[in-house]
Amino acid sequence: MSSEDWYRNEEWSEEIENKFFEKLKRARRKDQYLRIQACTIASTEPDVALSLLQHYFALEDDFDHAQAYCDMATAYVAKGEIENAINAYGKALERESAFPNLKTDAYIRYPMLIVENKLINLYQSASEVLDEHQQRLMFPVDHFRWHAAKAIIAAAIGGKELAAKHARMAFDAAKIKKSGFRVHQSLGLVGKEYKGVVNELRAIHA
Repeated sequence: MSSEDWYRNEEWSEEIENKFFEKLKRARRKDQYLRIQACTIASTEPDVALSLLQHYFALEDDFDHAQAYCDMATAYVAKGEIENAINAYGKALERESAFPNLKTDAYIRYPMLIVENKLINLYQSASEVLDEHQQRLMFPVDHFRWHAAKAIIAAAIGGKELAAKHARMAFDAAKIKKSGFRVHQSLGLVGKEYKGVVNELRAIHA
């Protein structure tokens, strides 16, 4: 790793931590470096990420709070603390509402986390978030997740026809093999991590 990437460590140890904070002391934008480093290891070192985010939120600069809450949610998911993750995504959405020029993908990750964990009491909230942000869909994976969440929610409340419709549209998005962008053709495609969701959609579609 180059010296310029000192805040993007993909592994963590006492030595790496000491070097990171040594560099951080001399950095001007401490908030940015703390948030990016936390994001980089949120899935693999969630406790470290949460600790770094505590340092981030203690600073005065609040420019990147929405994304910081999303990074926090990622760490909580990695720890299996789903309720805390849901709350973190909720804070991200609240932050976006107050500062709409700074967007994250909380609008799609929040409802997906809810339906994947069968938090039926939050299905109405998830559906409202999906409807509010539908115009933001860009990549095939965004369309897949949006329609998948809608299908699962509709199936749970007895809307079989609507559920099947959304399931078909989710499958259509999953079949797309190119993003449509001139460069980065593989960006934003549906990956194997949604295998469980796909199996559920097949049952709905059937």
